Amino acid sequence: MSKTKLSKDNYLNRELSWIGFNERVLAIALNQKTPLLEQAKFSAIFSNNLDEFFMVRVASLKSQVEAGITKRSEDNQTPKEQLINIRKHLEPLLKKQQSHYKNNLISSYINEKIFLLEYKDLNDRQRTWVDNYFQTAIFPVLTPLAVDPAHPFPFVSNLSLNIAALIRDPETGKEQFARVKVPGRTMDRFITIPNDLSGIDPNPIYNAIPIEQIVAFNLHMLFPGMKVEQHSFFRVTRDADLELRDLEADDLMIALEEGLRKRRIGGEVVRLEVSKDIPVTILELLMEGMAVEEADLYHIDGLLGLDDLQALLKIDMPVLKYPQQRGQTHKLLKSSQRGLLEDGSIKQEEFKSIFSIIKKQDLLLHHPFDLFSTSVEEFINQSAEDPQVMGIKMTLYRVSKDSKIIEALIRAAENGKQVMALVELKARFDEDNNIQWAKQLEKSGVHVVYGVLGLKTHTKIALVIRKEKERLRSYFHIGTGNYNSKTSKLYTDLGLLSVNPELGQDLIELFNYLTGFSKQQTFRKLLVAPVTLRKGMEALIRREIKFAKNGKTGKIRAKMNSLVDPNIINLLYEASEAGVQIELIIRGMCCLYPQRNGLSENIKVISVIGRYLEHSRVFWFHNDGNSEVFIGSADWMRRNLDRRVEAVTPIEDKNLKEELSQLLDIYLNDNCNSWEMNKDGIFIQQKSQDKEKSAQNLLIHTNKK
Repeated sequence: MSKTKLSKDNYLNRELSWIGFNERVLAIALNQKTPLLEQAKFSAIFSNNLDEFFMVRVASLKSQVEAGITKRSEDNQTPKEQLINIRKHLEPLLKKQQSHYKNNLISSYINEKIFLLEYKDLNDRQRTWVDNYFQTAIFPVLTPLAVDPAHPFPFVSNLSLNIAALIRDPETGKEQFARVKVPGRTMDRFITIPNDLSGIDPNPIYNAIPIEQIVAFNLHMLFPGMKVEQHSFFRVTRDADLELRDLEADDLMIALEEGLRKRRIGGEVVRLEVSKDIPVTILELLMEGMAVEEADLYHIDGLLGLDDLQALLKIDMPVLKYPQQRGQTHKLLKSSQRGLLEDGSIKQEEFKSIFSIIKKQDLLLHHPFDLFSTSVEEFINQSAEDPQVMGIKMTLYRVSKDSKIIEALIRAAENGKQVMALVELKARFDEDNNIQWAKQLEKSGVHVVYGVLGLKTHTKIALVIRKEKERLRSYFHIGTGNYNSKTSKLYTDLGLLSVNPELGQDLIELFNYLTGFSKQQTFRKLLVAPVTLRKGMEALIRREIKFAKNGKTGKIRAKMNSLVDPNIINLLYEASEAGVQIELIIRGMCCLYPQRNGLSENIKVISVIGRYLEHSRVFWFHNDGNSEVFIGSADWMRRNLDRRVEAVTPIEDKNLKEELSQLLDIYLNDNCNSWEMNKDGIFIQQKSQDKEKSAQNLLIHTNKK
């Protein structure tokens, strides 16, 4: 073990580090160089991220406080102290977001003939249309709920948008509280008003009003004979973490389905958002009715639930969005495509099976720049139809709702192949989707398993067994991202297609570990969590320390989503002191402090946040000039190293190693979407001094050549 260096002064709180990441997401929304509709998208992502943060992380801390747990975090904070600091850091960000929406976005949209209206802004013709729309399309689905001795305070579901109103009986003068839930999933948040009703501009492109404004100003229709004295908007966030015991597969599915029903309703309230101008009487009734404490109350000066701004991307104005980019088919796979390619059709005599291409050399895929559909999906598609393929095994963590891969697995089973799919039911916020896929796969004859008891299976692996000349050959894909066609266009991820026999044998044994009772403790080349990954990574870091101490070059470069694990951080500090040069590209949480004298002066940390979500993981070690490079599904976090099944593979082909080294160079040289972390743990956005170098843009244009 390395020397103990961690203290509250050199380990950054993980919750505050996460908030720092989400602040960088918000910064893209606030950046004037970001196209206007993309600004709305990133603001929506900021809000959606925050919702999940409250439902899981804040909920966990609150549960600890309520249970009387005072155990301190690595940076020496109690759960209660962390909650206080979370609020302190979030409030100014929420104000920035609302100010940007009201003072920048709305006015900028007007210049583009896009009008996001409030009810008070409507002209007479628009108001008549909106009121008629309310009566015909909204009114019938609303259910006003009164609160009195005969009607207890209604349950308010998780993330629902609501209107609280005070209603007065003009005959008795008695006031009564009522709650109206605004239609959510079944209706659009922004209701479009016919453009020909506009009196603001003769040729508007888009007119819309938030649905809650329509409901709020027609509340009198819900309470005939009563007077609506006051109204205000509110939104509730509840604990959404599922508590699951280690159960057998069938019991686990039942428990999950029950847990998901509870999640839709929600657990304890962890946040109450209210309009800034909410009347005191209504606020007091809300807080009392839902047992909300002052610490969980957030006054919002503007529109609640800005995650719905994502809907604005539907506006057909390409000039206000990022230029449309479509990946290319990997250059070595163009002859393996059936049908038309972007550069023309492949003649039948020129067609090569994807297996014949992979057999000749390893292929490194980089999505979305390399198309997922013509690489990974094509690999599984051809596997489903190739008569020489005997079996297919895959892990499925997050799968798109219209998955071509699921269709291919079902087709393979129908073609008589042995097909096994490990579906991770506990993939947070994708549980319901995965349960439905698991049931459909089972009905189609696919052997479905749910992983290792007590561990979440996060690894991204696909194994295809093919019979060739009286022998079986293993073809496989090992990736950093999910087998999800939707996210493959939005996230940057890496993958290896190979027939390396030792890696293939490792994968066979790993699948046996996942599906049976194997207690595999060693692998030939793969680094597998929770068995060998931590030890393997620590050994690789220690080897660089040894080189540096012996007067040789020690160097580590790594790209990942998060760096949180205390032991790894401790070891990196030791490596820095020994003279190892360390360059880290961390998208999200980083609990390590770089550039500190006597601790981490040889460590550089940057974060790249761009139009695509950086999701690839690369680990590069100098190894005295004979570099070793790995890619895989794991970050340097305790959960990835100790509590999940992960697979990290070496990249051994010399050309592919060089390609990954150049890829790291591209990210480290980014001066447009890059933020560098200073010794105080604060990320400072890098400003281009000369020519702008955007890693993602460079990769887009390089891939097109």
